[in-house]
Parts: sequence; structure tokens; C-alpha cells
Amino acid sequence: MAEKKKQHHFLLVASPLQSHINQCFNLAKHLTSSAGAAVTFSITVYGHRRMFPSISEPQQEVNDGLITFKPFSDGFDAHGYQPESMDLKEYLAAFRTNGQRTLSTLVKDLASVGRPVTCIIRAPFLEWVVDVAGEHGVPSVLYWIQAATVFSTHYHFFHGFESVIRAHSGEPSFTIQLPGLQPLQIKDLPSFLTETADNSQNAFFIDSLRELFQVLKRDVAVLMNSFTALETEALASVPQWLKVFVVGSCTLASPGNMFKEDENEYMEWLDTKEEGSVVYISFGSLSVMKKKQIKEMAKGLKDSTRPYLWVVRKDNREKELLEIEGEEGDDQDGNGMMVEWCSQVKVLAHKAVGCFVTHCGWNSTLESLACGKPMVCVPQWTDQRMNAKLVESLWGCGVRSEVDGDGVVKGEELVRCLELVMGDGEKGVEIRRKAKIWKDKVFEAVNEGGSSEVNLRAFVEMFTEQW
Repeated sequence: MAEKKKQHHFLLVASPLQSHINQCFNLAKHLTSSAGAAVTFSITVYGHRRMFPSISEPQQEVNDGLITFKPFSDGFDAHGYQPESMDLKEYLAAFRTNGQRTLSTLVKDLASVGRPVTCIIRAPFLEWVVDVAGEHGVPSVLYWIQAATVFSTHYHFFHGFESVIRAHSGEPSFTIQLPGLQPLQIKDLPSFLTETADNSQNAFFIDSLRELFQVLKRDVAVLMNSFTALETEALASVPQWLKVFVVGSCTLASPGNMFKEDENEYMEWLDTKEEGSVVYISFGSLSVMKKKQIKEMAKGLKDSTRPYLWVVRKDNREKELLEIEGEEGDDQDGNGMMVEWCSQVKVLAHKAVGCFVTHCGWNSTLESLACGKPMVCVPQWTDQRMNAKLVESLWGCGVRSEVDGDGVVKGEELVRCLELVMGDGEKGVEIRRKAKIWKDKVFEAVNEGGSSEVNLRAFVEMFTEQW
């Protein structure tokens, strides 16, 4: 009788951030459906409770039939990280200490019930997970959840280009040529590489990125959430000693939201609008609009006269916005709708949406590409500036807005960008054409026999051969 083929059990560890959860969940789904692997998905207890608010116990295991959700503790199970009352450096130190201990216990517990972990996959900024993997004698893998161009840029920053980038950090138009990449200006680089202010947040990210590249040689592979067709040059510029699998996915699903979805009937509202007429605006789960930006955004939307759906989280609803919202609520033509949170993928997939005004987080960028929607890019920080560069210059499916001295997009600039992308001019027609082309290329990659599926199967097969 032939020996039964071993099923691999991947422990996928993510930070309790909506953007990280979405991307890691998509990977988990593909590991189970395309590669037939078992997956345990783990975030902090606090994040786990927010994802599954109906569970009776904070650490209660949840199983959706394919994926098991089982949390670890960062020591702050009741309220998580509270930026207004906690020191970031102290919290991160406790997160590392408690996380390493409790995740190690989780691995032992899984083995004790006949579910031994064969590999641990981690999202960025959780490099201590490599030590947990080493402790239990299992391989570790990095799941890079930003663009391959960003990965390559960070690598070269720490390997020969830190001094020149630092020296010109105050010159937005200064051009730098990194190996294998198109010429980039300082304003295009991830913000943490050019930020000179001495603050704990920036220091954390720089230190974490430096550590990430230091421990990479202990990983057996890197999974890249991108597509070969999207970033051919950037992928070729990744160091050859790294074993990289490009496994970008667009399942466009999440196990649960960290934010409560707005009860307004926004999908029904979209159903009443003409095809390609609606402007959708969202700055994601972390970015916070300045008061000045809120006013200018509202002004631009009003002046454009196009119908819009605007997502503004409850934690970003300043007095000024409430006043604006009240005014819009009195608008008899029902031109706009504001919601606190929504299913972004459903909105982007709706035929009425003709443009996405986005902060250009990688999640939002990939979702927009998968839905074929052109973008007006309003990058805020971290990798968003580089994503905006890719959208405008490499892929040609959007425009990057100009900002004033305070980093704010003025109302008239928003109107200009919307007219450029959604108008009847030659430029707008070309942008929309390219958006549809990239939609086709993305789905070609994720369909059966596509590059993402083939690469994911090859990744799992690597474990079959080596372990």
C-alpha cells in the first residue's frame, strides 16, 4: 500500500491590523484550496476577539471548515495597544516578550493534539517569530505584504544606499538609481527611509526593517504578495540568494472586520447610479485625514458635482466633518453618501464606481487593480508613495495628486484629477483602458494554471521534498 502523502500544517502569524489580516487570510485560503495544506491563523487575543466578537472566551478557537483561528497573547488581551496612554517602545518590547512565549506555547499545544506545525509563516515586523520556529525545529518563511518594488528598495537602502538617501532626504526631486529599478525620486521612496524626525514610530520601523533583512538568511523562502506581470523588473532585482515565490492573490475576502460595517444601504445607493459615475474615497484602516484635508476633500467633491461614496472612520470624524456631513445630508439631490466603514471589494466591483481616490495602501492598490478601477492617488506615508509611483508611471492606470506645503490635496486639485481620470479626454480614456488590462492580467495570474497558483504549489512542493 502506498504511503499516505503528508499534509503540511502552516502556522500563519499576523499583526492585529486589518490590512495585514486581509492579505494573510487570502494567503491562508490559497494554501488550503490550491495546495491542500492545513492552516492555523494566529493574531493577538485582542485582535482575535475583534474579528470574532461572538466568541464566549477570548482565546476560543474558531474554525471555518478550512482554516483554524487560534490566537497568541501580547500581554494586552483586554484593550490591545492604546497609543494615547501607552509608550510605543515599551509596548513593542512587551509584545515581543509575551508574543514569543505564548506563540511557542501555541506550537506545543498544536503538536500535543496531533496537529504539529511543519512551517511558520510570518508577516513583516514580527521577526521574533523566527526564534520561535528555531526553538521548535521548524522552518520559517516571510510573507512580504507590500510591493516587490518596496521590498527591493528597502533591501538596497540597508545594503549600500542608506547614506546617499539620508543625505538627500530633504530634496523631494532628487533622483536615485537603485540596482534593477527605474529611476526614483526621494518623494517616491517609502517615508520611513527619508523621515529625519527622531520619533519612536519611525525608529521602530527602521529598526524592524533592519532586523527583517538581518534574519532573512534564516528563512527558507520569501512569499511575495505581488504578480510577476506587475513587477517584473523589481522581482528580478531581488537578491539571487533569496528563494522567492510570487503568490499574489485577489480572493477579495476577509474572515472578519476589525471595524463594524456601516448600516447605511450603500450598495443599494450605488445601484441607483449610472455605470462609471461614482467617485469612491477611502484612506484605509490606519491613515487619518488632517482637518484641513477633510475640508479640502469635501470642497473638491462638491465642486466636481460627481456622485461619491466617502468612507471616513469613526475615529477620524472631526467636528468639521460632522458639520460637512450634516450639510450633505440636507442636499436634496442625494449626490453623496458618507459611511464609517464598508466592504471595499464589493464597492470596487460595483459597475457604478468609476474612480477610486485612495491612500494607495498595497491592499487597496491590489483590490483596485483586480476590479479594474482607475485611481487618484493621495499617498500619506510608509509604502504608499511608492505604490502611487507604480500606479501612475509603471502601470498607467491612475494619477498622483499634487499636494501643498502641508501635504494636503486642495479641492481644485482633486477636481482636476477626477476630470483627468473620469473625463472624456484622451488621457482619461487611456487610463481606464489600462485599468481594464491590468484587471485581466491579475485574474490570469490567479486562475487555475496561472503564475500565482503555480508558484504557491511549487512552494508547498518544496516542503514535500525537503521535510
